[in-house]
Formats: sequence, structure tokens, C-alpha cells
Amino acid sequence: VCIHRVRSCSSIRFIKSKYVCVFDKSALKFSHQQRLFRTSAVSCGQIVQFKLSDIGEGITEVTVKEWYIKEGDSVSQFDSICEVQSDKASVTITSRYDGIIRKLHYSIDDIAFVGKPLVDIEIDASKGVASEEDVVETPPMSHDEHTHQEIKGHKTLATPAVRRLAMENNIKLSEVVGTGKDNRILKEDILNYLAKQTGAILPPSPKAEIVPPQRKAEAVPAAPKDKARKVPVPVSRPIAFAGKDKTEPVTGFQKAMVKTMSAALKIPHFGYSDEIDLTQLVQLREELKPLAEIRGVKLSFMPFFMKAASLGLLQYPILNASLDENCQNITYKASHNIGVAMDTEQGLIVPNVKNVQVCSVFDIAVELNRLQSLGSAGQLGTSDLTGGTFTLSNIGTIGGTYAKPVILPPEVAIGALGKIQVLPRFNSKGEVFKAQIMNVSWSADHRIIDGATMARFSNLWKSYLENPASMLLDLK
Repeated sequence: VCIHRVRSCSSIRFIKSKYVCVFDKSALKFSHQQRLFRTSAVSCGQIVQFKLSDIGEGITEVTVKEWYIKEGDSVSQFDSICEVQSDKASVTITSRYDGIIRKLHYSIDDIAFVGKPLVDIEIDASKGVASEEDVVETPPMSHDEHTHQEIKGHKTLATPAVRRLAMENNIKLSEVVGTGKDNRILKEDILNYLAKQTGAILPPSPKAEIVPPQRKAEAVPAAPKDKARKVPVPVSRPIAFAGKDKTEPVTGFQKAMVKTMSAALKIPHFGYSDEIDLTQLVQLREELKPLAEIRGVKLSFMPFFMKAASLGLLQYPILNASLDENCQNITYKASHNIGVAMDTEQGLIVPNVKNVQVCSVFDIAVELNRLQSLGSAGQLGTSDLTGGTFTLSNIGTIGGTYAKPVILPPEVAIGALGKIQVLPRFNSKGEVFKAQIMNVSWSADHRIIDGATMARFSNLWKSYLENPASMLLDLK
């Protein structure tokens, strides 16, 4: 009872004299410290260690790509704290508390671990938001320091590609003025800032074409549209001869590729290739493109490829399955989550369109447009990059006809699509005609899939694409 009286009183002089005789000096000293700590906690708040929570998919560590706050900033619940990048996706971490940032536990490009403190946030102790185990005891802070650190800091908005460009040129994003929406920093802002600092004239894009100067007297005749050839043009990138080796850690999507491809080596692959006559499909797409554009959607060939694959998977579900590690059980997937390999500035990523079996060709095109936009901006989420059951890789958009695709575990099959070429072919009457030919290369897990099954699936997929009207019979 006496200890309770000591803690609750605001001054030691309120303790009655008849109780003082019960305590020795050490007891009074301990009680006095407890009273002073409680007073400081109420006036200055509690320090909460905001830990990095589990973001799913078995991810245990991430790379801190950007801080949206700094020490001394005031934050509210759901405010963005930082952006981290795992080996699968970029994730924005938001605050769970209202308070003031007191400490950042990591720097840019540091590895943060799930379950470990990310930041220390000072919250109002009177609200009782934080749990007892999250509170960190700290010495009281002066009123002047508390007021100074409550000033709101500037939050930098930029895509991972822009941040990477800034990092490669040792530019602090906080020093760059953003011209995008909500003061978002664009790639042009980084290039303009770098040009002002170095006095150099930089190209507006790292993929700008190099055009040799021409004399005014020269007249270059325009090539006919049908005979125009696409000549590879070198990319204007600044070449730096450092003179010494450079070692970088494997992080982000590269780390994911190392992990996935190492697991893929355990799968016995076999290949199957064929050519597809897309003449009718090319004509159909040209007719449907204006209708899709009216709806604000870009219609490519991939939605047709994916829908035809989904119709084929209904007949051959073994290609939409997975095999457990002990090779004892096969799981047949109910959903056709078909992945599409994309080449981005962050590396190779494979987002997937969910439930293709219940989607129309237009629905698939809409989802592909969304995934491509997010992929270009480096903003694909974990849900977009996980859960795939079957994959198509359209390597033909870059070049090449045949490929040897590698299966993405736990999937059991993948297809690589070559470029569409105009080649001479014979019709049923023996007449030569101009055909739109595309080559496809399949790889399958030979532990559970035989060559005959893969060939029959490919033939069915081929028939849908060579006669697009036949898909109408099976569309739901």
C-alpha cells in the first residue's frame, strides 16, 4: 500500500510520516525512480519498436529501397514509412501508430529481417496503443528537442527505376524537384538534375537511338513501307572504363531468379517444338483492335495465346498441375493462372493473369495492360507475381524463333513463343501463298508428362489459333 502511495503521489512530501519509518533508503530511492520514469513516460510518450511484419510467401528478408520519412517526422496510421523489395516484389510498409519517428534501424540498400525492428516510433502513452513488450525505455527528451523534431519531413515519390538511376549517379532524391503528379520524381528530373550538376547534355532516355548526322545536300529516299527492314540500333549508354573489377551482391529479382533456376535444375526437362500458321488470327486481330481501342485497351496476340492455352488445359489438366518435393503427390490446379514473362529494367519478372478459364479474350487483355503498366513502373505486387500454374514466354517480341524455356517450379510446363514471320507456304492445292508463321517451343516435366501428351496439347492449342472461330465452340 505504501509503495502504491509513493507511485501515485506527485511529490514525496505527501507521504505521511508514520509510513516513512517503514522504508529504508534503498526502498525510497527505488520508488522515487519509478515515480520519475512514469512522469517522463506520460509527458514524452512511449517508444515503440515497429517491427517488420511477415509479408507472406516465406519471405524472411528484404532490401530497404527508400525511406519516406526521417528521424523527427510525425506520422499517422497508414502513412507510408518505406519501400522494401523482396526477391519477388516491391512492398510499401505503412505505419500502425500515430507518433514521431525517433530512430531508423536501417539505411538505404540494407537488408531488413522479418520480425526485427524497422523504426522506433514515439507514441502518446495516455492512449495505450502499444503493447507492453513493444515499449522501449528511453531517457526523457527536452521540450526544445521534442518541438524541433515534430516538423513534418518531405516524402519522396519515385519508381524503383528512377531510384536506381539516382543511386547509380550518387544523387539524393530529397535534393531533386519532382515534376510528376503529387511531386513524383520522374526519370527526366534525374537527368536534368545530373545535367545541371555536371554540365553535360544527356539523352532524354537511356534507349534513345543514335542517328548519324546527315549533310543538308543529301536526300535520303524513303523506303517503301512493305520493304522497310528493322535494323537493330545501338543504345546510347555512357561507357565508363573504371579500370578495376566491381562486385555487387545478388539482390531483388536477380536473387529470385537464382533461387528459382537452381530449383529448376532438379526437373528433368524435355522439349517439343512446332510452327503455327497465324494468318487467320492476324486478320482477326486487325479487325478487333479498333474495337478494343475504343474501350481503352491495347489488344495484342497474347490474350488469344493465353485463352487457347486455357482451353487446352481443360482437356489436359496434367499440364496445369504441380508435383510435391518427394514426388509422391500430384496436385491438379483448379485455376488457370497463366504467367507471362516480362523483360523490365529490374530484370525478368513473370506476373500471371488469374482464372483465365473464366475470362474472355477482352478480360485477359485488360489484365495484361494493367500488369504491363505496373511492371514498367516496378510496382507489381506479391499477388501479381505468385500463384502461377502455367507460363508463356513471348521471347519473339525481342527476337528469335526457337528457344529452350526453363520450367518455373512448382509448375510443370512452359511455352516460348517466337516472332511472327511472313514465309512462303503451300495450300491444299499446292499453290504458294504468304503465311504468318510463328514457332513455339514447349518444355515439360518428364517425371509426370510424356511426349505424347505434350504433342496432343500443342496440336489442340495450334488448332485454336489457326482457326480462331473454333474457339467459339468452347468459350464459356
